[in-house]
Amino acid sequence: MKVKNSLRHLYVIILLCISYPVYAVLDIQITGAAEKQIPVAIVPLAGEEKLKQSISNIVLADLARSGLFKLVDPAGKAPHTISEVDYPAWAAADAISIGTADMEPNGRIKVRFHLVDSVRKMELLAQTVYGKSTEIRAIAHQISDLIFEKLTNQPGVFNTRIAYVNLLGKKYQLVIADCDGYDEKVVYSSNSLIMTPSWSPDGGHIAYVVFEKDHAVIYVQSLLTNQRIAVANFPESDSAPAWSPDGRQLAFVLTNDGNSHIFLVRPDGSELQQMTFDDEIDTEPNFSPDGQSIIFESDRSGSVQLYQIPVDGGDAERLTFENGSYFSPHYSPDGNSFVFAKWESGRFHIATEDFKTKLVQGLTNGGWERNPSFAPNGQMILYATEENGHGILSTVSIDGRVKQKITSQTGDILDPIWGPFTKH
Repeated sequence: MKVKNSLRHLYVIILLCISYPVYAVLDIQITGAAEKQIPVAIVPLAGEEKLKQSISNIVLADLARSGLFKLVDPAGKAPHTISEVDYPAWAAADAISIGTADMEPNGRIKVRFHLVDSVRKMELLAQTVYGKSTEIRAIAHQISDLIFEKLTNQPGVFNTRIAYVNLLGKKYQLVIADCDGYDEKVVYSSNSLIMTPSWSPDGGHIAYVVFEKDHAVIYVQSLLTNQRIAVANFPESDSAPAWSPDGRQLAFVLTNDGNSHIFLVRPDGSELQQMTFDDEIDTEPNFSPDGQSIIFESDRSGSVQLYQIPVDGGDAERLTFENGSYFSPHYSPDGNSFVFAKWESGRFHIATEDFKTKLVQGLTNGGWERNPSFAPNGQMILYATEENGHGILSTVSIDGRVKQKITSQTGDILDPIWGPFTKH
């Protein structure tokens, strides 16, 4: 298994070097695989050699990262239309991706894409995808999502984005990127600490914390216009913003005299409302998918445990009872479970708990693993960890089988969070 994982690691690095010659170098290491992988062949698109990047190689890298697919080498076979598929020659693959890529006179790229069931000898998908010449990665991710959803019955997340803080020397940068870490864009930079970014439900705004004055301030920034407003700028310390699922409220933490309380506020800074009132530390709130509850961490029981409170008021319900300390809770997209980072025996590790069964499942081996958040399809979890003293991105599947580390050559990555589904 170690040899196979090393080969998979090398294969993905080669694909990334081919696919992304104009981007910063990332090392993407994948370990493990799903219990049952789907054999898929991704045939290079006719005409893609004229493009700046290979769409089929990006699709290959996407599917490899999921751990759900066994990638079958086309071995020189190059059908591009349904009529050209010689089904007996594809016995090793359950499905085949074929198609063409053309640069139109207006500079747009047109991809005709087909997914073929080589066992039943039938077409599963036929779609045309368009994009600008600068959107090759988005085109490829969209194709990856189509393949993923058709073969797994789960929506793909390859065309979603993540946000995180990148520490370069003494400069902090708030960055958004594709969920594989590529196509980075700096949203805001400062010589002061930037913390805890949070995506709006429509993916159009980001809330975050900056220590630019004598205290922390929460800003909401538009990703379209870059305009930002301070929604929580009190003399006390403001932290840990989290959006409600309808985008009409933000939960955040206001700290004063050693106590931290959870508040609600509108994205324009109006209608401030206090949610918790005890004399302890309540922090890191997160809204449930239905918007009815907030999960948070608190030391009100003597150790740091997780609690849930109704948004419309009421008593907090304790959710965790085991030894150790619990941090950074996030609901799953279906609301049936939550993920958290647990500190125990000198190590952090990532785990989930089911609301109904109370079953706790550890997903990582433990180390410096923090700030987990679900992918919008609920199948993967993004978190921060360290390797050789360097902050990096990591993901793990919800069954713990497939793990991925994304290491950049520049800076330390902090406070990652997975963004929502967005319209193409």
